[in-house]
Amino acid sequence: MARRLPPLNALPSFEAAARLLSFSKAAEELHVTHGAVSRAVRHLEDQLGVQLFVRATRSIAMTAVGSVFAAEVRGALDRLAAAAAAAGREQSSGVLSVSTTDSLAAQWLVPGLFKFRRAHSGIDVRLSTTEKVADFVTDGIDIAIRYGRGQYPGVSAELLMEEDLSPVCSPKLLKGRHPLRSPTELKYHTLIHDEFHIDWATWLRTAGITDVDPHRGPMFQSSEHAVQAAIQGEGVILGRSALVADDLASGRLVRPFSVKVPAGLAYYIVYPSRALQQRKIKLFRDWLLNEARSPSDTPPHAA
Repeated sequence: MARRLPPLNALPSFEAAARLLSFSKAAEELHVTHGAVSRAVRHLEDQLGVQLFVRATRSIAMTAVGSVFAAEVRGALDRLAAAAAAAGREQSSGVLSVSTTDSLAAQWLVPGLFKFRRAHSGIDVRLSTTEKVADFVTDGIDIAIRYGRGQYPGVSAELLMEEDLSPVCSPKLLKGRHPLRSPTELKYHTLIHDEFHIDWATWLRTAGITDVDPHRGPMFQSSEHAVQAAIQGEGVILGRSALVADDLASGRLVRPFSVKVPAGLAYYIVYPSRALQQRKIKLFRDWLLNEARSPSDTPPHAA
């Protein structure tokens, strides 16, 4: 059965006037005119068929019916305000499910994730790592970061960051019998390959090197493991800029040469078309973009 409700837009004016016993003070609190409050209260009285205020030349007083009604309205408005606040908190807090690749999680996202946590302590990030594109319905994922060309039908995709490729290695390899001072020295060092089968041949061709076999050296299914091997001084990896940025910044790795080649693929933030209406998702998306655009303080190593 349909509810028989009073004119709802008149209730804030009535409640304020009843609480302050003044149309003028109610108008000031609500940032409207004295006449707007007076008309709202009069309209409410007409709809209810009762007198709510006793009006005098310079003052107003509540009728008995008005006092009882004011208490009920105040309680109802308080409950509505609390419900609205709770709904807002739900949008900006709670669990946020994020999907990305294992390599990006380990080498870029996780190292900075607690900065997001400190800024938004009410949001608990649940991180799922997989090479599969997340199904936002069946997998319960709110937002994802994917490595590809940005073609994700049925969802929104925003460029997070592009990548370039350049050799990186432990500072140990800048010393010793065959220090890495120029790309020609790579023939004396192990080439490390990772899960994405990044083509050393392209980089060597760009650098003008023809006497280094681009296929020799160990292959790791995990980019993280390949990077760790390079950190330990076992060889040189063709590093993806996003995945080695933290290690370059810390000095665990160095970039001995300035020659870079574009990766051809990039990282994208992927989410359902209306997901940004949820505040917690928008906050995380904005944080990701800000992190990706932060200036790098890891210039190439000066050989």
